[in-house]
Order: sequence, then C-alpha cells, then structure tokens
Amino acid sequence: MDLSDGPAASLRHLLITYADSRQLILLQDFPDPDALSSAWAYKLIAAAYDVDCDIFYSGTLSHQENIALVKLTNLPAKRWSNQKPPDLSQYSGYVLVDTQGTTSQLLERVNTAGVPLMVVIDHHSLQGSSKAEFSDIRPDARATATILTQYLQTGLLDLDRSNSKHVKCATALMHGLRSDTGQLMQAAEADFMAAAYLSQYCDAQLLSAILQASRSKRAMDIIERSLRNRNIQNSVSIAGVGYLRYEDRDAIPQATDFLLTEEDVHTAVVYGIVHDEDDERELVIGSLRTSKITLDPDEFIKEAFGQDDQGRFFGGGRATAGGFEVPVGFLSGFYENGDYNRLKWEVFDVQIKQKLLKLINPEDGVINTD
Repeated sequence: MDLSDGPAASLRHLLITYADSRQLILLQDFPDPDALSSAWAYKLIAAAYDVDCDIFYSGTLSHQENIALVKLTNLPAKRWSNQKPPDLSQYSGYVLVDTQGTTSQLLERVNTAGVPLMVVIDHHSLQGSSKAEFSDIRPDARATATILTQYLQTGLLDLDRSNSKHVKCATALMHGLRSDTGQLMQAAEADFMAAAYLSQYCDAQLLSAILQASRSKRAMDIIERSLRNRNIQNSVSIAGVGYLRYEDRDAIPQATDFLLTEEDVHTAVVYGIVHDEDDERELVIGSLRTSKITLDPDEFIKEAFGQDDQGRFFGGGRATAGGFEVPVGFLSGFYENGDYNRLKWEVFDVQIKQKLLKLINPEDGVINTD
C-alpha cells in the first residue's frame, strides 16, 4: 500500500525525526484488549524506526481475558508503581493510545513533569482539541486496533510469520478488534479488511486460549448483584452494584454486557464505587452498552454527567459502548462504620440514577439527549 500520503506517512515522518529517543505510551487506567494490543503494535512500529517505548497504565487488569492476553502473549504493558515510578526525564514525549487522556490519571503526572504530548491515536469521539504533534482520531472507526493494523498494512512495519513477537501482537490485535466490534457484529468494512490482514499472522490456538479464560467468582457475584438491583424503564436497565475492590473493576462492563442480553432491553448501565486502598481514593465507575442504533453513548454520557471544573468530561463513548468515572473526592475513604458506608452509597446511587433517568423520555420510550 502507498506510504507517501495520509496518517501513516505523517507518523513515519515523526518517528524518523525522533529516532534514537524514548517515548512513553499511556493507556486508560483500566486498559481493554483494544488499548493493550494497539499500544503493543505502536511499540513494535516505533522500534523499527529506532524509537524505544514503554507502555504504562495506572489501574489494574481484572477482566479474565485481559489477564490471559497479557500473560499468554507476554504483552509488555506495566502498571505504574507509585513506590517506584519511571524516570520521566528519559522520555522525549508521551503517546496516548485508545484514549485522549480523559481516562488516565497519569496525564497530570507527565504534564507536571513537562513531558510533551507527541502522539494521539484513538477511535473515540473527540474529547477536546489535541495539542499533539501527530493526531489520528477517528470516531467512525470501530476499534483503535483497526487503525494500527492499517498502519501495518501500509508498510510501517513488515510483519514476519517467523517472528513470534509479531505473531503474538497480530493475535492481540485480532482480539482487540473483535472485542471492540462485538465479535465483528458491529464491524465496518475497514474492520473486516483489517481482520483479513491479521488472519495471515495471528495464532488461532492462542486466540482461543485467551477467549476461554474463566470468570472469577468475584465477577460472577457482581453480575448477580447487578441482576438483583436492576431498574428497567423504557427498555433501559440501570443497576448500581455498591462497593467494589479496585481489582474487580472490570466486572462492571461484564455485568453491563450481561444485562443487555435481557429480553426487551436495548441499553444497560452498571456502576459502583471502586475503592483503591493503595491511594486511599474512590471513584464512581460506570459502563454503558447499547444495541439501539439511534443512541449515541458518547453524547448520552456527556449529557448525563457533564464536565469537571477543568472542562474535562467525566466520560464518553463510541458506537455501542461508553463509560464514566466520577471522583468521590472529599467523601473518599472506606470506614468500619457500616452505616456511614451504606449512607454514602445511597447518596451516590440516587444521584447517578437521577442523572441517567432524567434523559429517559417516558412519553415515547426513547432516550432523549437533545
């Protein structure tokens, strides 16, 4: 394919310009297969132009498929350790993959250290003006893995079937692409073309092993809790699941996926308070899934929860899914007093429900975001 024009050509020029340097790749706090695989592909591409990259996220991996993906492929993503953070002076810039920074608490740290934003590659709706040297944001793309695969197709990096690292990365990209397109059910032509290209290199047996990872008992308990607590109005299922451990955060989107399978439900939202004992902070974290083609998750979540005092939205989305994170702030802290914890949850539960339910129009049974 032609590498003389377009985003791939611009990225190639940037990488050549910064040869013999080091870049920091930042993912959302709780990265999914699309983010993990896309970051790895960027790292491999950059290495072909003598640019070394380190991949970091600040949260944790708790979804069984994410854990299996990283372990089985040796995917080089690391959790940012507050006890031993990386030396930021070694990086010429940082890269955002599958995020525009609104879902990463690491952004403030690298900006405070003066590390410049170099690259943004994402398929979510625009979250604000980008100040990156290179920006490739495609809200019409179904997966960031599709964008990175297109870079590979243009020749930014020639995949080699005899290179086990290339095969494992191609397998990870296939998983990321399938994950963000509902196993290709919501895929567009570009996604199918990318999947066809990756099929030449990916390991089907390895992909099968990743997909067959078992759910933890904790995840099953949270799914059961969402089923018990759900409130259905006008084909929208809303469920609060209370307090969750930090490492169980990925059970929220799994519960949302499950609620969406109920008869006569076209949209599901699940949320809970995630308690991070290490940093003594709490977040209300939620996930939205929809099969309603006229509902825009990005628009809906932004309308429901708005922005913080710095103008950053508390959440956003893509074609069929979205998420939100709202800091608990001053009220953060888990106490032995059960009555206090219960009261705090009830306040946030009511507030979240009110913000969601006010967008449901009871007259004609559709979600109104006008």
